[in-house]
Amino acid sequence: MQCSWKAVLLLALASIAIQYTAIRTFTSKSFHSCPIPSPVNCSLSQDADAADRLCDESPTFPYNLSRKTHVLILATTRSGSSFVGQLFNQHFDVFYLFEPLYHVQYTLIPKLTQSKSTTDRRVMLGASRDLLRSLYDCDLYFLENYIKPQPVNHTTDRLFRRGASKALCSPPVCEALGAIDLHLEEGDCVKKCGTLNLTLATESCREHGHVAIKTVRVPEVSDLRALVEDPRLNLKVIQLVRDPRGILASRSETFRDTYRLWRIWDGTGRKPYNLDVSQLTTVCEDFWNSVSTGLNRPLWLKGKYMLVRYEDLARNPMKKTEEIYDFLGIPMDSNVERWIQNNTRGDRSSSKHKYGTVRNSAATAEKWRFRLSYEIVAFTQHACQQVLAQLGYKTAGSEEELKNLSISLVEERDFLPFS
Repeated sequence: MQCSWKAVLLLALASIAIQYTAIRTFTSKSFHSCPIPSPVNCSLSQDADAADRLCDESPTFPYNLSRKTHVLILATTRSGSSFVGQLFNQHFDVFYLFEPLYHVQYTLIPKLTQSKSTTDRRVMLGASRDLLRSLYDCDLYFLENYIKPQPVNHTTDRLFRRGASKALCSPPVCEALGAIDLHLEEGDCVKKCGTLNLTLATESCREHGHVAIKTVRVPEVSDLRALVEDPRLNLKVIQLVRDPRGILASRSETFRDTYRLWRIWDGTGRKPYNLDVSQLTTVCEDFWNSVSTGLNRPLWLKGKYMLVRYEDLARNPMKKTEEIYDFLGIPMDSNVERWIQNNTRGDRSSSKHKYGTVRNSAATAEKWRFRLSYEIVAFTQHACQQVLAQLGYKTAGSEEELKNLSISLVEERDFLPFS
């Protein structure tokens, strides 16, 4: 018996409806990845029963029910990211984590900093996105797959820079600290609090209104597209940039062994033949690619991306911080204001610690002009000329111009958030 054209049309419409329902069902599932991945496929292995158990016990959220704002500070090493992180760490309603992707890097690819492999980068980014999803969902247990030795009974003393997170050094995570310890140094937090209980940390995360994470281990904002487009996360990206000349000067001072050849050039005036120029050019290439994406304003970044120059923040920290919080839609509290007042007008002795945040912020932003020789500055300006122009950094045409602080090397630019 032949089917009429009406019957065929009805069957086609039914098929489309079934496919649509399947797609909707798939996209509404929780963003937990099961089973827990292994090093071969971008995460670590566990037995199948343990993986199924984790999936069964994990809560599922079809979308961001709490409407938390999740914040990612996207930066590179020695660009002022620790300073920016503190602007969130001090907020009473923000759960802040300092560089959790450190554990992914040193578990999966211990020598990633020396590796230029596209495969290594893909593995690192895949695992990093999985971990970020879990952390924004306050599933801190997922971190256990990357901490070595693996935590026992959800407790560990190996979380990288645990003391840099105020939430991890306060009740209920650490009952040993009271009101008198509010301004505790990072190392003292670890000594007084002892091992970190990830169950208590998870509970603390869920009690906070927002989650902020700082990382220098994601090269470009386009690497975050899957997370930004996930409606369950409500993720907003603060991309922090800094003058590459300032980054190079700071790294040479901080990582003296790694940047030994740059220091030899700076001290002797002779450029070593085996100088690793990629230590500079990689920064500029990542900045150029990432900022170009942001400034092109693709629809997937609408309302999700803000570009911040460290120099602007250093010169007017209160105003710029207010702009950042306004973009995020989070009220800025008095703790943040107080921290800015106490930590941006320090004297020279207050910034001795290489990862410290107490400093004269405006002077720190310009210090590179006296640390680098003009030969290195000229080389950097040539190697990074595209990104310098893109970000509004002026070039110095002579030694005298370089040292003359009355000549600003930062153009007035207003990088408005894409809203």
